[in-house]
Amino acid sequence: MNKKEIRSWALYDWANSAFATTVMAAVLPIFYHDVAAKGLDDTMATSLWGYSQSAAMVFVAVLSPILGTMADYTRSKKQYLMFFAYMGMIATMLLVFVGEGDYALASLLLIVGTIGFSGGNVFYDAFLPEISDGKHMDKVSALGFAYGYIGGGLILLLDLLMIMKPEVFGLRDTLMATHAAFATVALWWLFFSIPMFRNVKDPNDGSRTQTGKNYVRITARRLSATLQELPKYRELLKFLLAFWIYNDGISTIIKMATIYGRDIGIGQTDLIAALLITQFVGIPFAFLFGWLAGKIEAKRALLLALIVYVLIVILGFFMKTAFEFYLLAIMVGFVQGGAQSLSRSIFGRMIPKGRNAEFFGFYGISSKFAAIFGPFLFALTSQLTGSSRWGILSVALFFVIGILLLLKVNVAKGQREAAFKSSDQNTCT
Repeated sequence: MNKKEIRSWALYDWANSAFATTVMAAVLPIFYHDVAAKGLDDTMATSLWGYSQSAAMVFVAVLSPILGTMADYTRSKKQYLMFFAYMGMIATMLLVFVGEGDYALASLLLIVGTIGFSGGNVFYDAFLPEISDGKHMDKVSALGFAYGYIGGGLILLLDLLMIMKPEVFGLRDTLMATHAAFATVALWWLFFSIPMFRNVKDPNDGSRTQTGKNYVRITARRLSATLQELPKYRELLKFLLAFWIYNDGISTIIKMATIYGRDIGIGQTDLIAALLITQFVGIPFAFLFGWLAGKIEAKRALLLALIVYVLIVILGFFMKTAFEFYLLAIMVGFVQGGAQSLSRSIFGRMIPKGRNAEFFGFYGISSKFAAIFGPFLFALTSQLTGSSRWGILSVALFFVIGILLLLKVNVAKGQREAAFKSSDQNTCT
């Protein structure tokens, strides 16, 4: 394995996690609730945020498998990664123009930025099996998440300081400081992406397919073939279904926790500080789950994380104070990175060689379609009941069903299926 490539790959998680922490999880939800949606009912503001998150995921879910297949055919995953990354950076920078009552503009930029962030991650994830071998994949995947926690945490700390003490940074008020925070995210994302863009190469860069081909038609044909072939990888397909469900819960907690806390009366500083704690608690626990996977198997470690999530959701329903929000934030830090990194590495073990972007496109569509329904159910439940507490409780359903489906997955058998199909394809060629 090339250590420089691995570090550069992991550093991209450091870079784009600024968007995940500041825009998706911490600052923008509060800004959306208090400024962009000013004048609207609190519950309606929370619901609109949830609907905006779902709308973004619809676009990403549709694009992910198509672009993944296309990237495999053209051997240009990095070019697609850069395109989506720049899209996300530009949308984030434009958030500085959002003011009071501009919830429509804020929703639009959130949607475009999320498409850039999530679309780029399809190609970023697809590099994992290429820069690491099967023996070290859990650890390399965990390294990426750990870098993400550190980078996302540091930029969130800077943003929190700017918002709390704008005068120290030469800023007029909290509104200007919040706009400055969005700008720092875009610049942070750009600067720390440079090592990935320069040092991580697509395999066989010198043997790209000829130009002038109808890649849309080729992609559609290959995508159709993959859809027909997926049932042959039974364990992989079962894992995708489980991942689809439980990742819905994880994604909803990430995207809705802050605006939920604001809705029930927790202060802005406490909300951002608690999420900052989540970031730094998550650093050692991302590595811990990588180690734990080697001791008790990755699937068992993942199941443990999901059980903790069920407890988090139940406790969140009864949450009333900032102190309780801090405790739940710490609990999320225990399991968030572990659940995501193990999911990625388990999936990476069960895909056939040479078709990483294509199959990670389906991994992406699972996570992105999942991210549609969680925030939507949260928003709809909150709107119908008039209380976001019932919205947060509805998330438990995704974890329970996901656990039951994951129990039926045989990872070792899935690896054998992938190896057999890969060798069979090599024989045919």
